[in-house]
Formats: sequence, structure tokens, C-alpha cells
Amino acid sequence: MPPKKAHKPLSADQIAVLRRWIEEGAAWSSHWSFEPPHKPALPHVKKSAWCCNEIDRFILARLESEGVPPSSEADKPTLIRRVTLDLTGLPPRVQDVDAFLADSSQAAYEKVVDRLLDSTHYGEHMARFWLDAVRYGDTHGLHLDNYREIWPYRDWVIGAFSSNKPFDRFILEQLAGDLLPNPTLDQIIATGFNRCHVSTNEGGSIEEEVYVRNVVDQVDTNGIVFLGLSTGCARCHDHKYDPIRMKD
Repeated sequence: MPPKKAHKPLSADQIAVLRRWIEEGAAWSSHWSFEPPHKPALPHVKKSAWCCNEIDRFILARLESEGVPPSSEADKPTLIRRVTLDLTGLPPRVQDVDAFLADSSQAAYEKVVDRLLDSTHYGEHMARFWLDAVRYGDTHGLHLDNYREIWPYRDWVIGAFSSNKPFDRFILEQLAGDLLPNPTLDQIIATGFNRCHVSTNEGGSIEEEVYVRNVVDQVDTNGIVFLGLSTGCARCHDHKYDPIRMKD
């Protein structure tokens, strides 16, 4: 509702609509993204034998409710194409397809997945999504948008995915690797996360303006990457639907 200080009281008609909405059983809750996750009960399905895992039960329950039969299982050439593109962003090599087709063991698919996860292309593919989110760039982003070198941070991210670095360490080293006891060079490089903001080498830059822009950029990035929440609006006004105030 408009706060009192806005001096925009609701009209009688607007209040009546709201009352009718409530009386008709309007469901009200906070936004789903601010609710703690919980493990739901597995849905009942008619063809439980079709399910290989718990996720399948949710998929099948929806399909059955819509009267849609499940698609048939993908053939092996289709399967290896899908998983290779998904894990590396690249199509499978001919020899890899031939090897998968020739492998009749129960672990054939699992061996393909393990091989792909061990590939350097896996780390490169996964890193590009993270680098997009943290606004990585090899240019300044301002003025003449000249080249800048921060590729060691890019390589650190690729290495983190390739080595399956635990997520808590992945985050900790990026936010404060330089503050760890006796930090390694890699841990210091990881803090490049904090310096991916737009920069400039323009001689006439205003120091305070650059500082404020960088701080705003860092706060907005942390909100998006770690909270899944845009805080950019709050630089100008309170959020209408999120618990983020401009003062915060």
C-alpha cells in the first residue's frame, strides 16, 4: 500500500476491490524467492516404473496431469550429442561417438560423463556463465574502451571449475582471498572478482565519481550473483516488491 508519507490514499472504490479480493479467498504470502526451500513430498504417479529418480516423478506427474505421454528414450548418438554440448559447449568428436556406440556396458553413459567432466573444455564452458554474471571484460568499458589485462582471473575461474573447487572456497577466495592467512598467488588473483567493474584510464576522471561508481557496481554484482536479486533499482529509490531500501 502507498505509505502515508506518499500522500496517495486509496479511494473507496479501490478499497472495495481489495476487500472483495480478500473475501474471495485471495492467497497472500511473501515472494517465493524469500521463502526458505523445503523438500516436497514425492508426487503420486501411475507409471512409477518409468521413473529412474525422484526428479522423474515430478516430471511424470505433470505429464500425466496434462495427459501427455513421456517421450521415448533418446538413442545413443542423440544422447552423447546432448551431454557433450551441455557439459562442454562443443559437439562430440566422431571417435567419441564411435566409442560410445561400441560400449554396451551399463556404465557406458557414466564413463562419457566422467570423461567430459575431466575435459579442459568443461571448465572453459562453465566459466563463461560465471564470467558473464560477474561482468568480466578485457576492455575498460569506458572512454576509448581500451584493452586491459585481467585474464589471470579468467584462468583462475576456469581452473576452479576444472578442479571442482568446493563452492564455499570458490566464493571465499573471490571475495577475500587476499585476507586469508598467508594467501597464495592464486587466492590473490581470485579477488579479481572485486575488480571486474568498469574502469577508465582517462586523465580527467573525477576520483570520487569513479569510487562511487565502483562501489555501486560491486554491490549490484553481489546482489545478482549471490542473492539472485537485482539491487540496482535501490540506488535511486526503494524497491516496491523487494526488501531493499535506497538507504541500505
